[in-house]
Amino acid sequence: MVMEKKRMDCPSLPPGWKKEEVIRKSGLSAGKSDVYYYSPKGKKFRSKPQLSRYLGNTVDLGCFDFRTGKMMPGKMQKNKQRLRNENLTINKGKPDLNTGLPIRQTASIFKQPVTKVVNHPSNKVKTDLQRATEQPRQLFWEKRLKGLSASDITEEVLRSMELPKGLTSLGPDTSDETLLSAISSALHMSSSPITGQTTSAAEKNPAIWLNTSQPLCKAFIVTDQDIREQEQKVIQARRCLEDALMVDRMARASESSRDSEDKAA
Repeated sequence: MVMEKKRMDCPSLPPGWKKEEVIRKSGLSAGKSDVYYYSPKGKKFRSKPQLSRYLGNTVDLGCFDFRTGKMMPGKMQKNKQRLRNENLTINKGKPDLNTGLPIRQTASIFKQPVTKVVNHPSNKVKTDLQRATEQPRQLFWEKRLKGLSASDITEEVLRSMELPKGLTSLGPDTSDETLLSAISSALHMSSSPITGQTTSAAEKNPAIWLNTSQPLCKAFIVTDQDIREQEQKVIQARRCLEDALMVDRMARASESSRDSEDKAA
């Protein structure tokens, strides 16, 4: 297939970025064009999400048009208005499932209405409050999270956490990876404390005695030393975050000063 390539600077992106337009000269798609972007180091980007992941917070691509390579604020306003109209059509009582974990929950049975015969004085209708407030959950569902991992903006897999020695997994074919996913999901879904499976019967037969509100681990005790070590980790993480915010602030200030100098020139 014969193609014509045109590469030019892209003023909407940081200095050194290039936009390439490839026009097809033959075939069924003759006349159509493909747009690519190249970083100053020569890395190629084929889509706006890939470009956004690479640039991160350094450039706001909310109103960036990938095909033309220009900032189009009017397009961003239209997208915001469209999202606002879509949100208005959604029922207020519908829960937001954007942060929901991939859990398959068993549907409640006996949903048919019960007819109460009022002409019989001894008739009573009982309601199962536990069934009404909490749906039954599938056992060992945390194993469905196996193989999932977090990655940074460059799509590089982040190093996994190392769990303390006091935490031991429980259940068939469970591993440290499954245990980490179980504890993380338990902290994400519930505000109740994590104690593990407190009954010793769960170790003998977890399929019967497993407490589904607790992760797949044996009971453990958090010592004062564990709390002090965690406090040090939090302090270190806050320092790293403070340094990162300071570097970002200085970079933005430097970029704005360069823009002012370019406009003055």
